[in-house]
Amino acid sequence: MKTPIFTAKATTDQLDPALLTVQQAQTQIIDAITPLTDYDSVAIRDALQRILAETICSPINVPPYANSAMDGYAVRSVDLPGSGTIPLKLIGTSWAGRPFSGSVAVQECVRIMTGAKMPVGADTVIMQEQVRATNDSIVIGAGHQRGQHVRHAGEDIQQGSTVLFPGKKIGPAELGLLASLGVSHIKVTRRVSVAFFSTGDELRSVGEPLADGQIYDSNRYTLFGMLQQAGVEFIDMGVVRDQPDAIENALLEAAKHADVILTSGGVSVGDADFVKDALDKLGKINFWRIAMKPGKPLAVGKIGNAVFFGLPGNPVSVMSTFYQFVLPALRKLSGQTSHSPLLVRAISKSPITKRPGRTDFQRGILFSENGTLHVDATGMQASHILSGMSRANCFIILAQNAGNIAAGSEVEVQPFVDFWS
Repeated sequence: MKTPIFTAKATTDQLDPALLTVQQAQTQIIDAITPLTDYDSVAIRDALQRILAETICSPINVPPYANSAMDGYAVRSVDLPGSGTIPLKLIGTSWAGRPFSGSVAVQECVRIMTGAKMPVGADTVIMQEQVRATNDSIVIGAGHQRGQHVRHAGEDIQQGSTVLFPGKKIGPAELGLLASLGVSHIKVTRRVSVAFFSTGDELRSVGEPLADGQIYDSNRYTLFGMLQQAGVEFIDMGVVRDQPDAIENALLEAAKHADVILTSGGVSVGDADFVKDALDKLGKINFWRIAMKPGKPLAVGKIGNAVFFGLPGNPVSVMSTFYQFVLPALRKLSGQTSHSPLLVRAISKSPITKRPGRTDFQRGILFSENGTLHVDATGMQASHILSGMSRANCFIILAQNAGNIAAGSEVEVQPFVDFWS
């Protein structure tokens, strides 16, 4: 008896209620992650992009004293004229770092520089452009306000107040903030360690000659770049051949040294996909099919104490699943305060083909035109077209049940810059 061949009109993109939605998969992954509790004590110059592991309270007021916001003259507000003009005697200068040591009496003033400490008795600064000055006096007019152009002690940060909380990623502003408090060292969560390798007899590393039927392994290089941007420590284990023993040994070795294991390829249902068999034997793994394009197959679980992610083999699928599932997990594992991804709305420049059934992460170019955000797809959207990912600066996120998108329609966009911040 011949095997029947069935044909059907492709009206949906594998619409299957058994598939997990992207949000369901993200939630299950995050809920299963326990943040690291180990920390390092580092100098603030070495803390950039690290995750704070302690609460920082200010030991001082910032600024520590009242100072001038302008170059000008420090005066007493009681001497400000309600109308007309008034002369004031110039009795000295207050420099930044060399304050005036005396006090300001009735109808006196002190020349003051930006950032210089306010003299005793003075509470207001007149900009130098708004006075008529001689060698030993100035003349000021009406219209000035008490306390103008003065930065008060503790105006930015008050002594004892909480400045930074655990889970904060340290950026340039935080480095400056810590320095302004006189803090030289902080506790940060130790870096997450990630071991990763590719699988496949067809793969060769860069620099090796290609035989017939072989390709260069691009996935390890995209993973290298994404992991480096994520600020983790990583172990590149190279290409592991499609042999059960080799794959098992690689997984066991990775689990000894890493908090997270990443593989690409070998988690589908092909005859040579030995990763799935090894995972069934060594770990507690869930094999998911996700209503997502690109990136339908995904394996998630644990091998020993290490979190495992088995990513698809196609290069764009590797990147899309890494950004949507692995990166949030790495952030939580590192102790970083969780946050929703940056999503913006933009006008689609051209029509987009889309079948209902899976959330589609199409690659796009986001740009501003006449004050409005627009986005244009990068051409062919197949999961092996890595050049389109290179041209893109965002994902165009099309909802699971959405169909074709007309030009001029508003769409949701996830800028790539969110992955690197």
